[in-house]
Order: sequence, then structure tokens, then C-alpha cells
Amino acid sequence: MEPSPEMLRKFMIFNPLAFERYNEMKSSGRRFVHYSTSEAAFYMIRSNRIRLRSSAVMNDFMEIEYGLTCLVRSWRGDNGALLRSTIDGMFPGTSEELAKLFDTWSPLFKEDTYIACLSEHENKEDDLGRLSMWRAYGGPSGVAVVVNPKVFLSVSEALSAFTSPVAYLTQDEFDTEFKRVVDNIVMTRDFLIGEGKQEFFNYLFQAFRSAVLCTKHPGFAEEKEWRIIYAPQYNKSELIERSVELIRGSPQIVYSIPFKDYPNKDFEGAELPKLINRIIIGPTQFPEELRAATVVLLEEANVPDAASKVVISSIPLRQ
Repeated sequence: MEPSPEMLRKFMIFNPLAFERYNEMKSSGRRFVHYSTSEAAFYMIRSNRIRLRSSAVMNDFMEIEYGLTCLVRSWRGDNGALLRSTIDGMFPGTSEELAKLFDTWSPLFKEDTYIACLSEHENKEDDLGRLSMWRAYGGPSGVAVVVNPKVFLSVSEALSAFTSPVAYLTQDEFDTEFKRVVDNIVMTRDFLIGEGKQEFFNYLFQAFRSAVLCTKHPGFAEEKEWRIIYAPQYNKSELIERSVELIRGSPQIVYSIPFKDYPNKDFEGAELPKLINRIIIGPTQFPEELRAATVVLLEEANVPDAASKVVISSIPLRQ
């Protein structure tokens, strides 16, 4: 489904950086890629679903805290003061309500957020993959699952989850982006008042939530990450399944999104035969054996031309 002009306008007002990244990704022709261990890739294909894991067990356990710290500092600074005076002038008492609601929810941003990570994939990476990602996520036998981007960039309410680009920002850069949102609100004040307080409040709170969940230290910028985000206490979906899985020897609660289309809800392109573009076998001791097994998995999943879609990276990385 194509978003309405009003929806696009509000997206541009409250999430200008993400709006630009979405448009750039759509026009670039790039795909997404999920770097993982071969075990995780095996589970994904065989089970026909992708797992979302708690943000508390992500590689960089400070990720959520970093975004939260950036937002709090901006809120307490000059730009935050300007935002508070602006929104209270539009809807009296809004800044206090927003602060109270945010304080209530902020502990759950880590405790009740489940994430699957994707990276932008360049055409030039089709044969080798990306060395830094093999090192970070491949383990002794890494696999990169390259997927077509359509379903991740679509507008649909089929699942109570959303896909967002990650912003790699210093505090000063975060302040600049925060100020962009404030300026946008000032410039569109009459339009936003006409939309009503609740609509305005919901969009601003969601912008704050996204800023916390999708801001990372600029040292990670080479990952070019996008996140699939689900928070069951915030917005539960009957289509996303909870289970307890053993991951690297540790039991964890995970939520799984089936690779299934919901055409009546404008959610298409998620089924494996259409979703998988190619698979790159990373540096490993037995690459030919892993490739052969992966081809069989894809054939069992009815992915067409499976053998032509699985390649072995020739990067000479020692594990």
C-alpha cells in the first residue's frame, strides 16, 4: 500500500532522517542482508520464520542506553526547552504528559523490545559479503541471507512491528536532528493543531521511542543497520509467536515472524520463494558442504533456482 499524503507529511515532520533514508533505500536498488551463524540461518529457512531477540541480549548491550542518553540530553537542553514551549502553546500541558508517559515506558524500551537486524547490501558485495560483518556475526561458520527489500519498506498494519533505519549519531548530531523535528513542528503548527492533540501526541511519542531504539554510536556506522522492532506490551500482534529457544546454550524468550504474505493487509513479499535473493556462505572450514546443505534447504522451501543463489565468499578470514 502506498502511504497517503497526510501520512507521508507526518512521517517527514516527526522522523525526517528516517524519511530520507526510506526514500534513498527505495530508489537505490539495494537489498537487505541478514548476517548470522549457519545455525541461525538454518533455523530461519527450515522453520520459515525470523526470530526477534530481546534488546537486552544484543551484541552491544549499551545500544538502548545510548539512544536514551542522547534523547534525554537533547530534551534537557535548549532545543528541548523550545520544543516544550512550542507544544504547550499548541496543546497546553502536552510536555508534562509526554514526559510522564515517556518515564513510564522508558524501562520497557529495553525489557520489552525484540529486534531482528538487517544491513543494507550493495551489489558489489554479492560475491564476498562484508568482512566486518563476518567478523562480528559470522562465528566459525557464517551465512549472509540476502533478501529483497519490498516487504520491509511497505506500509502495512498486518504486524504490530515496524522496520526502521539505524541512525549513527554523536550527541551533537543527535541535537541537530532533534532541532530539525522542533523546526518542523513550528513550521507546520497549524496543520498539526488541525489533526488534533491525540494524533499529535502519538506521533511525537513514537518519534521519541524510535530515537531511543534506533540510535547507535557512530563507531558502528559501517554496519548500515536497519531493525525490525516488536514490543508486545506496547502493541501486541496475534501473528507474531512467542517461544523459548536455546540460543548458544542459553534459553531465551524470542518472538518469531512467519514468512507469510497477508495480501488483504497490503503485506506481500515475505514468503521465502520471493524473499530470498541469494545466500553467501562465509569463511568456514567446510564451505562446500555448507553450500550443498543450504541449497537443499532452499529447494525444500520451494525457492526457485536454489543452486544459483548460493555462493561461497572467497574472503580468506581465519576463524
